[in-house]
Amino acid sequence: MSMAELLAEVSRLHSPNPPATPEQIEAFEQRVGWSLDPDLRAFYLHCDGADLFDPRAPTFRDPAFSFLPLSRIQRARVVMSQDDTDKAGPESWYAVCAVRDSNYILLDVSHQESGRYSLRDGYREGFPDPDYCLRIAASFSEFLAGALRSNGSWYWLPPA
Repeated sequence: MSMAELLAEVSRLHSPNPPATPEQIEAFEQRVGWSLDPDLRAFYLHCDGADLFDPRAPTFRDPAFSFLPLSRIQRARVVMSQDDTDKAGPESWYAVCAVRDSNYILLDVSHQESGRYSLRDGYREGFPDPDYCLRIAASFSEFLAGALRSNGSWYWLPPA
């Protein structure tokens, strides 16, 4: 699916926030010191965060995927360890999506492939070990597509 199709599905079936303004995006990029890639820019211009799989639905107690608004995105080591030093994790990992059980999806801004940042599983018990916080998507659009198909499950994990 294209990013436009993914965003249309977010709006049609889930709970998006109102869009971020270009000024909010610029302020965010100044705060963090890196620029949103094209997928992330499209997402945040469409909605400044979103909950997938509506928490108001009777089968869900909380959203399966809660994409954070720009104002709440910060280094994963701060979110997960309350410590912004190198001993608490890489400075290039940012928490961008909360998932159940106090885990996060992490954006790795240390490098780009085809102009996109990859995403990692922010498994709390294994954080910040890269052997436990594995790369799960090559881009935000790849992750979003998987999340939308998942019916609220952690689709990147092998079946139990």
